[in-house]
Formats: sequence, C-alpha cells, structure tokens
Amino acid sequence: MAGNISSSASSLSKLQSLNGMFAIYKKQGPTSADVLNKLKETLLKEAGEKNPNPRKRKKQVLKMGHGGTLDSAASGVLVVGVGNGTKMLSTMLSGSKKYVAVGELGKATDTFDATGSVTLETDFEHITRLDMEEKLKSFTGDIMQVPPLYSALKKDGQRLSVMLKQGHKVEAKPARSVTVYNLTLQEFKPPLFTLDIECGGGFYVRSLVDDLGKALSSCAHIKELVRTKQGQFTLEEHTLHEEQWTLEHILQSLHPC
Repeated sequence: MAGNISSSASSLSKLQSLNGMFAIYKKQGPTSADVLNKLKETLLKEAGEKNPNPRKRKKQVLKMGHGGTLDSAASGVLVVGVGNGTKMLSTMLSGSKKYVAVGELGKATDTFDATGSVTLETDFEHITRLDMEEKLKSFTGDIMQVPPLYSALKKDGQRLSVMLKQGHKVEAKPARSVTVYNLTLQEFKPPLFTLDIECGGGFYVRSLVDDLGKALSSCAHIKELVRTKQGQFTLEEHTLHEEQWTLEHILQSLHPC
C-alpha cells in the first residue's frame, strides 16, 4: 500500500514539474475549455488524485492553459501549455494557423456555422469556380474583418456568445485588421466548397465564409472546420488523441520552455 501511495505521489510531482507546450486533438462538440478540463482530469486521475475534478478545486494542482479557442463545432489542433509553458501561449495566439474549411453556399446562419439557425436562403447557381477563385484574392493579405457576434470575445467580462444566448442585445465589434497568408480553393462542388487557409491571430474563418458568400451575391456558412496547424504543431505529427492523454505520451511530445 505504501508503495502505491509513493508511486502516486511521484506521478503527481512529475506531472507538476512539467514545463512546456504540446498539442492535443480537439473533437467536434465540446468547447476548448471542456477539452482542457477533461485532459487535466485524466492526468490527475492517472497520478492517483482522489478528486480530479479541476473545476471544483480551490487550489490549482496543475497549471495548464490552451493557446487559442477552437469553436465547439470545430476540431483539430489545440495547443496546451503546462507549468511555465502557459506563459508562452500568447505567442500561439498571435502566430500562424492553418485550417481546412468546408462551406455551404445558399444558406446563411446567425452563428456563421452549422450549429446556428438559418437566417437567409438565396440562389447560388450563378457562382462558378472561377468567380470564387477571383473573389478569394480580395480576402488575401492584410484585410479588415468584423468578428462574428457568436464568439469567445467579451464585453464587460461576459462572452458575447453567452450574452446572445441569454437574450441580450449585442453590438458587433468594430472591424479589425487581420492577416491571411494563403487562401486556396481546394474543391468546388456547389453548394459545397473547400478552402485551405493560413492566417494570423484574431482571424475568424466563419466571418470569412460569411463575407465570401455576400461578395458572391449569395450567402454561405461553414459546415465543417478543422485546424490542421498552429505554430509548429501539426495535426498529423504532433496531436495527442484522447487515448494518448497520459504522462508518458506528454513527456515524449513536450516542447520544453
């Protein structure tokens, strides 16, 4: 019994001594905060913690944060900072990210993605592949973009998306400068189309697809969104899936501070 207690204690101290960043796979559905809490819970349970629920702890046993929210409907790379690695997460927020987005023409939603209510339906038969490729050029480089109302942005400490769901009136945030490094049309099978995007911090792929629909004299929303790269972390090479959320796997993939 004493052996078990000491091995649990050493697992916990190993966990608490981690400093750096690694990437996990976020699946569709949960919020980024939910996924981070599940990761903490899994690791603390493995380390023998009796009450691993990180939400109910008064004192943080494990210091962890993520480097940029992924919408609950999106999946892909979520960068996690542990220990002193949490201080490096701000570089992840401002750094380059890559996405693959599947959009649908002819339908707009209030959230700009498939989780929302349809607010408009219009024709899209007039749009050709060439039209879309031409329009994408105007969304490349340094552009001005209005963030979506349903977002993780805050007003008076409250998330806009939460305020909207509670029935409060929310004003759109002002347009801001964002950078699109690369934007290519991978597939065009109306009403569906697939975009490859590389962008800087603060960019909303949902807003891009909504704006693109309008620019093409129609409307559009996102059906599927996958983040394939954030900073140096890629979906194929670096992301740990849920069954790999163990101390051993994290030690192998940790980028130290």
